[in-house]
Amino acid sequence: MKDYIGLRCLMLADYIIIHKATVRDASRVYGVSKSTVHKDVTTRLRQIDYAKFLDVKEILEVNLKERHIRGGDATREKYIKLHTKKS
Repeated sequence: MKDYIGLRCLMLADYIIIHKATVRDASRVYGVSKSTVHKDVTTRLRQIDYAKFLDVKEILEVNLKERHIRGGDATREKYIKLHTKKS
């Protein structure tokens, strides 16, 4: 594995752990695709730093369980904004 990929994995993991961020949030901040972030923190990170991998895995599992709630909140906000513009 190239050095810069290993470094990116660690940076993404740190960001996710510190901010309790989603894969999508991390991809926006670091300018890489969601697929790259997911591959880095689930596959590559496991080989680089197993303890950090477990921390990230725990956060991603929580995000997965809360995904439907976030989607509902985003939809509600969208329609609130649409409704207030019409009034």
